[in-house]
Amino acid sequence: MGRKIVVIGGVAGGASAAARLRRWNEEDEIILFERGEHVSFANCGLPYYIGGTIQAREKLFVQTPQGIRERFNIDVRVLNEVVQIDREHKLVRFRDMTTGETGEQPYDIVVLSPGAKPMIPDIPGLHEAANVFTLRNIHDTDVIKTYVDESQPKHATVIGAGFIGLEMADNLRERGLAVTLVDMGQQVLNPLDPEMAKLVEQHMKLNGVEIRLEEGVVAIEGQGTRLRLTSGDMLQTDMVILAIGVVPENELAKQSGLELGFRGAIQVNAQLQTSDPAIYAVGDAIQVKDRNHGFATMVPLAWGANRQGRLAADHINGQAISYDGALGTSVIKVFALTAASTGNNEKTLSRLGVPYEAIHIHPGSHAGYYPGASPIAIKLLFNPETGVIYGAQTVGADGADKRIDVLATAIRGNLNVRDLADLELAYAPPYSSAKDPVNMAGYVASNIMDGLVQTLQWHEVDDFHRNGGVIIDVRDKVELQAGAIPGSIHIPLAELRDRMSEIPRDREIAVSCQVGLRGYLAARILTQHGYSVRNVDGGYKTYSVMAAERAHLLK
Repeated sequence: MGRKIVVIGGVAGGASAAARLRRWNEEDEIILFERGEHVSFANCGLPYYIGGTIQAREKLFVQTPQGIRERFNIDVRVLNEVVQIDREHKLVRFRDMTTGETGEQPYDIVVLSPGAKPMIPDIPGLHEAANVFTLRNIHDTDVIKTYVDESQPKHATVIGAGFIGLEMADNLRERGLAVTLVDMGQQVLNPLDPEMAKLVEQHMKLNGVEIRLEEGVVAIEGQGTRLRLTSGDMLQTDMVILAIGVVPENELAKQSGLELGFRGAIQVNAQLQTSDPAIYAVGDAIQVKDRNHGFATMVPLAWGANRQGRLAADHINGQAISYDGALGTSVIKVFALTAASTGNNEKTLSRLGVPYEAIHIHPGSHAGYYPGASPIAIKLLFNPETGVIYGAQTVGADGADKRIDVLATAIRGNLNVRDLADLELAYAPPYSSAKDPVNMAGYVASNIMDGLVQTLQWHEVDDFHRNGGVIIDVRDKVELQAGAIPGSIHIPLAELRDRMSEIPRDREIAVSCQVGLRGYLAARILTQHGYSVRNVDGGYKTYSVMAAERAHLLK
């Protein structure tokens, strides 16, 4: 006799679990409750429908309720909200959101997939404004798109510089709106480290987005047409997108007495069971562990929800499964730029007190002699003793997504930085170089592990010079016209061996070039002549990205 399995919430986690459950077992009665009108839609595509890149609304629907019923024989109940889980009697109580009628559904097993909801700050005047929006589902999308289409606003303010905030800023600019991005933090895109995020910020400014960091909204006035900022400035606007983050939808779990954890997320074990073994939970509402270091976190991203839904269904059907944590691999399109990350960033490693080394490289996306190559900024973080890869970040107009996927796979496969150099990756001039950027990251990291070079990070350069260190710029003279590290001495690499008498032997030396390669060659030359040398990691290109920021902070 089949079991009664109740899935609460659709979209990525719930719909994946329900479909997988049916593929395992034709006898089980599977009931899927969804309080919204749509049970399976492409929520990651919503900003692009608003912006016009996706033109057909129906393209957003992965499956319709009728399609799921017919294909999988699943009882799909949209516009029905589960309001209580009676664990003692194994009943879920629900309410029809159209009629208000209530009912009960017995269960043997529950899969919770309630998702996460936008954070709504307590800002005076917020509830009086008719032009403030959040983006979570199809209804939200329709409301925003209708407002833009019919009211034709000239200016939009996006509050929050995370994924949704940046995607909305991009797509509203595509619609021709002037856009101001406001965020309390010091950078956009927190998964990136500041010097990598700065590349995205600069690109957004080039595309006409006004960015106001370390700035918040303290009041909304004029029914949403004026925003009073923490600086005291008043910002005139026609619409506001709230995108400051998400919180887990935990009300049902809390009411049911299930254990909650990090930021109120639902606690689950490696088999995705809650504190009640008959209730599983998946998706954006659950607490997961960091795959590298094991600390509790939330990773509200689509891959995890889909994977967890499938694994929960497998375990319900007797399979030995284990969800062992998340790397948080992510990617975003921001105008013509791609930014991506996987694993831990430097901020996290510093907070944890984990020993690490960082490298920055700027290789071309493919062979330079083939048209269309563009640089990719790559940051790699690793253990300097073992070579274990902790994380990586990539930013570029082409090829950044491909490289982060390789690096995420390397971390998952327990490869170390030496293994990166040994990866045999596909090469043809339109796609890569004979030494792929991932190979190059492995070579540079291996040089550090082999003791061939020591590095000086971008944020250490100024203090190094102030404390008496000598910085030698080994680029060609013409390159200096684009800027140089203040106080540096210019000795081109080709002249270095002949001009060593100009370099003091009683002081520590740092060498710098444009991206780090010639600096490495200079460091090897000087080291073998008895100098104590460090190479400016990532060269002047990495240093200069944050130069204006440092100048701002010193004011």
